[in-house]
Amino acid sequence: MRELHDLDPLERYIVASERAADQVIRAYSSSFGAATRLLGARHRRHVRNIYALVRVADELVDGVAAGAHLASIEQLARLNALETETNNAVRTGYSSNPIVQAFASTARIAGIDATLTAPFFASMRTDLDPISVTAQAPEPALVPARAASAAEPVGVATAGGHRFDAQAHASYVYGSAEVVGLMCLRVFVRDESLTVEQTHTLEQGARSLGAAFQNVNFLRDLADDTERLDRSYLSPDDVITEDCKAQWVATIRLQLAEAEAVLPLLPRDARVAVDCARRLFSRLNDRIAERTVAQIMQQRVRVSQPGKLVLIAQALTARGAS
Repeated sequence: MRELHDLDPLERYIVASERAADQVIRAYSSSFGAATRLLGARHRRHVRNIYALVRVADELVDGVAAGAHLASIEQLARLNALETETNNAVRTGYSSNPIVQAFASTARIAGIDATLTAPFFASMRTDLDPISVTAQAPEPALVPARAASAAEPVGVATAGGHRFDAQAHASYVYGSAEVVGLMCLRVFVRDESLTVEQTHTLEQGARSLGAAFQNVNFLRDLADDTERLDRSYLSPDDVITEDCKAQWVATIRLQLAEAEAVLPLLPRDARVAVDCARRLFSRLNDRIAERTVAQIMQQRVRVSQPGKLVLIAQALTARGAS
């Protein structure tokens, strides 16, 4: 490996930017770093680079900018500026923002483009003040239809007052989570020769896994979303009933099963990490199923560190030799 002082200025800046992305991830999630270490070395930094930008945008709309006393219209302006900076960096290969630079470096290697970043930023805008978003946001990207799913929305639905009906939920989850799964998939398969059918199957699996992750987190974060952020992602009503929770638990189980079915198509050096993440969210979903809505509101559902180690061992046993 070449020393930093042997790199040209841009290469050195990219390395520094990727280290900054790693620090952002570490500041927000201790388990994420452990999960990425299960990936092959050629994938690790790229997945961190993707999630660092996602985290920055997510924090912007989830209270960090508001904590700095930025009005809703200014928060929207900052988010739009971040999207513009991201698009320009992917196009040119340079950004003065290290987190954007890290993402752009990965995007240019893996073929991540505006077909994935535009829906992501559209969903992030949905979390801001609806009036400001309606007044200034660019047209949202269309949501691609899933195979054999006539109910899939064809566009991002407006979620007035941060209350999400089924169509608005599906559109929001596509942009906020499914496209992130698709970005990671492009990293994993960037050196693979896949048929059109294999690519389509893997994309459906990536979308299902991303949706499952998001829906589990909606249930885990029910108290924070409803009480602090005044959002209801899982129902157009202000209250999540026990029946509603049970329906989402069942939906998540189906999504996780769809993702599991495509794991053998992933490159070997991505299977264990992806399966470990799938197992973790399956365990979280099972724990949510065991609790009442009131209990979920009182305490965020977690998996202990020893429990995570068991899941890692199970994933290694199941996928390590496959």
